[in-house]
Amino acid sequence: MMSDSKETFIHAQADVDQGAIIESGSKIWELARVRSGAKIGSETIIGRSAYIDTDVQIGAKCKVQNNALIYSPAVIADGVFIGPGAILTNDLNPRAINETGTQKSATDWKVQRVEILYGASIGAGAICVAPVTIGSWAMVGAGAVVIKNVPDFALVVGNPAKQIGWVGKSGSKLDKSKDHENKYICPITKNEYLEESGKLRAQDEK
Repeated sequence: MMSDSKETFIHAQADVDQGAIIESGSKIWELARVRSGAKIGSETIIGRSAYIDTDVQIGAKCKVQNNALIYSPAVIADGVFIGPGAILTNDLNPRAINETGTQKSATDWKVQRVEILYGASIGAGAICVAPVTIGSWAMVGAGAVVIKNVPDFALVVGNPAKQIGWVGKSGSKLDKSKDHENKYICPITKNEYLEESGKLRAQDEK
């Protein structure tokens, strides 16, 4: 374990391996488990009883809520929210045993990755089934089961998760403009977004 700032907080009841990297300003709360090889970015919060598997990479200023389970080799960008009880899996076809009845070992299966891009949010109890990528600023609704890639800014819900709209950077569902077919407006910030070829971008971005 490496803690490179006095501002970093690791609860006495957290279980953090020596080989984990915890960057400055992060907080690891009680009963959280962070395994060797995991990297937690600066100012990230890991909630009570969360599990961070070996070699998982979590960026800066993320929030991983209580009881979330993040399995290797997940990669999480900066500013991501992981809701309580959310699960990031790593095996598309899980089995405890081989066809012969022998117990599977680490060499008998290939791990798959969940990747979550900048600013995205995963709702409480949601499950991301690897391999899958959640786009930047996307939002996965509570209890959703994600089995395919989610575009930037997309709002997805249900099992299997389906897109029901777009969300802005504020996290609010965007309203469609009345005077422009491909324009969406955030009801909170009034910022505008443009949809082009099924993709959304903030109007001030190229």
